[in-house]
Amino acid sequence: MSLEQSYIDLYAANRAKLLAGAPDSLNQYRDAAMEAFSTQGFPAKKVEDYRYIDVRAAFDGKQNYSMLLKATPLTAIKGNPISVNNTELLNRYYNKVADNHDPITALNTALTQECLCIYLTKNQQLEKPIELNDIFAAGVDQMEHKRILIILEEGASAVLLLHYMTRDKYHYLATQVIEVFVGDNATLQLYELEETHTSCTRFNNVYFHMGRYATVKHNNISLFNGTTRNTIKAYLKGEFGEVTLNGCVMADKNQTVDNNTLIRHEVPNCTSHELYKYVVDEQSVGAFAGKVYVAEGAQKSVSKEVNQNICASDEARMYTQPMLEIYADDVKCSHGSTVGKLDEMALFYLRQRGIPLAEARMLLMQAFVGQVIDEIPITSLCDRLHIMIEQRLKGELDQCVGCARCNK
Repeated sequence: MSLEQSYIDLYAANRAKLLAGAPDSLNQYRDAAMEAFSTQGFPAKKVEDYRYIDVRAAFDGKQNYSMLLKATPLTAIKGNPISVNNTELLNRYYNKVADNHDPITALNTALTQECLCIYLTKNQQLEKPIELNDIFAAGVDQMEHKRILIILEEGASAVLLLHYMTRDKYHYLATQVIEVFVGDNATLQLYELEETHTSCTRFNNVYFHMGRYATVKHNNISLFNGTTRNTIKAYLKGEFGEVTLNGCVMADKNQTVDNNTLIRHEVPNCTSHELYKYVVDEQSVGAFAGKVYVAEGAQKSVSKEVNQNICASDEARMYTQPMLEIYADDVKCSHGSTVGKLDEMALFYLRQRGIPLAEARMLLMQAFVGQVIDEIPITSLCDRLHIMIEQRLKGELDQCVGCARCNK
């Protein structure tokens, strides 16, 4: 039996439960999504978008995990424009920007049972950020598939933090698809923070649909993980839109973090910024592939893409592929990437002033990724992340953060 067939059989075995436990807004897309997955199969490493991660190895063996049905949704800590399986919103927005040509998205669409909806009406302004804690605390090897729908109507504004954590060391596989609609003149800041165990495998696909004068700031921070693949796609559909995609990665042991981004300038006068920084240590693997696509007629587009990386050990590996694809002639676009080791002269300078080698290395790595954190305009969140990164580098945060926080 092929790996794909085992997941097709998994869907067939659970289809009745999925249909019974979910609204028609989700169910109407399941069969087509599974058909799309069946046609494509899991991507091999020769597929350009997945060349730096072994998807088949990540999913192989996990089809025997028990599948979570009616999993507990993310819990809101602050704010309240949140509901689960909101029929009206699902009918209007669900699966409208997610790309079922991506087999992971297609598999998620077929297997997910609940959709968390965050909805802001026209000109609604959230005074405080919303923090959503996704704490996986299963007692057996399991898989789960989550869906999040974020809608900001015209003129709305919100700050959201999605925090992924684990409380045990059991293996689990998770897929997540986030669809984001940002209307004309709306502003969204979306932060994703991962602190999961090395036994976890996560595939996270995020899609942004942006209107005229829409502004999006997205920051993806990986502090702890096992194998993680983030796919971020931003579609600039209205003139004068502006998107910022930033991220930083701290990886060691045998961790793998693969960030694949796409920004599509589909109309004139839009701006995009991108900054990703990695520190990979021990036997960890980092990968970044970022494409900026400027469509024909998208004149006056402005884009800057930067990826900077440090390999802190001889065994660590970093793969980077910044890309530009431009079909307009009046644009200002740039991209660049660097990979190197810690500056020996800077280490020597710090050690000459009595700083031990381990602390000197920590200071340099903290300063390196600090540029990404410093671009966060929320002072309290910025300070919190600086402290967490310092604790991460000092080894004061447990690998399983949930355990450390509940004193287990």
